[in-house]
Amino acid sequence: MSNDAELSTVDPEIFDLIQKEDARQRDKLRLIPSENYAYPAVMEACGSSLNNKYSEGYAGRRYYEGQQNIDGVENLAKERLQQLFGVDHANVQPYSGSPANLAVYFAFCKPGDPVLGMGLPSGGHLTHGWNVSISGKFFDAKQYGVRKDDLLIDFDEVASLAKEHSPKLIWCGATAYPRVIDFAKFAQIAEDVGAILVADISHISGLVAAGVHPSPVGHAGVISSTTHKTFRGPRGGMILCDAAHKKAIDRAVFPGLQGGPHNGTTAGIAIAAKLAMTDEFKTYAQRIVDDSRALAETLMGGGVDVVTGGSDNHLILCDLTSKNVPGKVAAQALDRAGIVCNYNSVPFDTRKPFDPSGIRLGTPAMAARGMGPAEMKQVGQWMTAVIDAPDDDATIERIAGEVTALCQQFPAPGV
Repeated sequence: MSNDAELSTVDPEIFDLIQKEDARQRDKLRLIPSENYAYPAVMEACGSSLNNKYSEGYAGRRYYEGQQNIDGVENLAKERLQQLFGVDHANVQPYSGSPANLAVYFAFCKPGDPVLGMGLPSGGHLTHGWNVSISGKFFDAKQYGVRKDDLLIDFDEVASLAKEHSPKLIWCGATAYPRVIDFAKFAQIAEDVGAILVADISHISGLVAAGVHPSPVGHAGVISSTTHKTFRGPRGGMILCDAAHKKAIDRAVFPGLQGGPHNGTTAGIAIAAKLAMTDEFKTYAQRIVDDSRALAETLMGGGVDVVTGGSDNHLILCDLTSKNVPGKVAAQALDRAGIVCNYNSVPFDTRKPFDPSGIRLGTPAMAARGMGPAEMKQVGQWMTAVIDAPDDDATIERIAGEVTALCQQFPAPGV
């Protein structure tokens, strides 16, 4: 056997698993909000010869020769993002969102410095200072949350904690928050205490790019993000910033944290940024939001408690306490029915994170398949039926067949 043979010959076990994953992504409804279908052109670039090249440094300032084409790729990615988001500078080298956030800490903080972020139980991300993350162990991290009455961000608490602790960084942005984030309010609080405001838009970067969610540009001096999720690019990261922070950010990414960038990923980011400038992408992003609202309304109509009573973005958080069904049980039953989501804690959850009260849903992948509000209403009805009877195998089997039939009407892009 030649080492240059096709994958099916070189490693039939891996080939078989990929084929099975292709089938899963074709035949099931993928409602995990951090997942999507990357554009076929993005996938092509990520598997290209660009992966064979090592490129420590930045365009025009590399430590290896032979960078003529790589510099062009990275410059295109940066220029397109700068144009798309209207920012002074873009760094496209972070390997993913968490390394991007760590680079932000490294750029502006020393170990033990005070920082402020949204608590994980309220919808924040691990890297915003939660105690099991390096961001919570290396820095003096304080956490704000949401109000008990409406489960919206408690800006009084944000302001109070900021005034008390004078953080170097204030993080805004979330991983399980279904409403528009008021970047202007965060900016005022940061200005009042002399903090740098960092907006983590990993979940909503595509929505921001398309103008269906307010932009943090002009409010946050630093913006971090993944490049997949609503953006439909590769699994990577990016940091956008004002000119004043360019040098600190670039030094933190390289040589501070990383060696050579993943050049195939950089090309994928450039392609996603180009496509995000099209009218087709704007239509797609609006469909994400329309789908999310339709799904939330249908679930609420079926007696499912939706956190904050709806959704402004791509994400829905459901509290299943009133249904007497743990989130993990519901998520596993839904998976058997061909509807894939993740179990998730809800604000003020009384259950443990690995066995929480809620499930988290998102519509980016459904919108990428072309599914609209009508299809989301049907999905919501299926979900309600499964949640109400997670042990009813006959109902689950019937719905699984109907899900497959729906998926066949809306082919999965690139799979």
